[in-house]
Amino acid sequence: MTTPPKLCLVEDDPIMGESLRYRFELEGYRCDWFKSALAAQAHIGISDYAAIVSDIRLPDMGGNELYQQLLDEGRTLPPAIFITGFGSIGDAVELLKKGAADYITKPFDLDVLMEKLHLICRDSSPQRETLPPTLGISATMRRLEQTLCRVSGHNATALITGESGVGKEYAARFLHHCAFGDSRQHPFIAVNCGAIPEGLMEAELFGSEKGAFTGAVRTRHGVFEQANGGTLFLDEIGDMPTNMQVRLLRVIQERQVVRVGGETPIPLDLRIICATHRDIKQMVTEGAFREDLYYRVNVVHVHIPPLRERREDILWFTHQFLSEIDPENEHYLLPSAEQQLLQHDWPGNLRELHHSIERATILTPEPAIGASAFSMNGEQTEDNPDMSGDLHNRLMNYEYQIISETLHRHEFHINETASELGISRKNLWEKMKKLGISKQD
Repeated sequence: MTTPPKLCLVEDDPIMGESLRYRFELEGYRCDWFKSALAAQAHIGISDYAAIVSDIRLPDMGGNELYQQLLDEGRTLPPAIFITGFGSIGDAVELLKKGAADYITKPFDLDVLMEKLHLICRDSSPQRETLPPTLGISATMRRLEQTLCRVSGHNATALITGESGVGKEYAARFLHHCAFGDSRQHPFIAVNCGAIPEGLMEAELFGSEKGAFTGAVRTRHGVFEQANGGTLFLDEIGDMPTNMQVRLLRVIQERQVVRVGGETPIPLDLRIICATHRDIKQMVTEGAFREDLYYRVNVVHVHIPPLRERREDILWFTHQFLSEIDPENEHYLLPSAEQQLLQHDWPGNLRELHHSIERATILTPEPAIGASAFSMNGEQTEDNPDMSGDLHNRLMNYEYQIISETLHRHEFHINETASELGISRKNLWEKMKKLGISKQD
């Protein structure tokens, strides 16, 4: 079944936005509706949109300015149609020169807009010469994607190396997708070799017959059988005991498996991808990893560099994770937050980044996420005041963060800040005085 095209709608007017979204869904499209340019900016060029429909006049940033910023960031943009209620033909023409697909002026006929969209989506989305990025936007990761796509045409065993958390399973899944697409007939089975107790590993990997050992009350299919016809991802293969390495080598060589307690070989037709954060070559030298197995699993070797060596991927993954954690698009990052993320070295790589985004989303009640939402390993910064001490001091520090962040976001407009915080102007002034907050902060 073909997935319906997805549209990106950027419209701050609630009535217009609701009407457009309803019509789009009625016509069979999926639709993400953003009420501000900043919220949309976090997703355009990252999510797989067939087209953008955006108002030119938005409260936080003009649609033309948004489009220019996205181009400056080097994002691959889908076709865009811009709406204006002010007859700004000049702006619309400039957008067309920059690559926008079309524009339409208010009031407009919805049928006319739908005709434009049908034409755009029919001509653009099904056959893209360049796939959207999956593993990152850095040149390193784009080249790695190309390598994996080439490898997918051959059923060679692959070894993916890199520090913990760099995204080795993401790469394995990408390779699987290149080979098999989204077909459920070709399973992707992932197993962490370091997480299986040694006494259970043989049965977990190769399966067991009923009665093979105490507690084996039924026949069990191991992960090799489960992955038959698809891909088996053996993560942390460097943690595999030596006796299991011998059996794994035999399975890879013979392309068949015998269950524990069984005698009948079961033929295998699957792709095997291994991964480790260890230096396998050094382990071979030290005798901790079999040399013959090393050459078997290392037919194709892909190394993923740490996040600190490809910083252009940090914000790309940040927005990916934010979209995944907050599918309703209720949060977006302020520039100060993005700068904070870019300055961190991310020793835990993508795993640490995902945790930080999830934590910030949970702990930030307002839509805008500022730098104060990110505490990198307990670091104390100007945007992240000390949270130690008794409850009173902690509450004051947290109150300082919230009020200071909100004031800066509204450029110290007292009315707007007080309104967002739900307090009076007088109360806000008193709190600013008590907490020592001034415009110079």
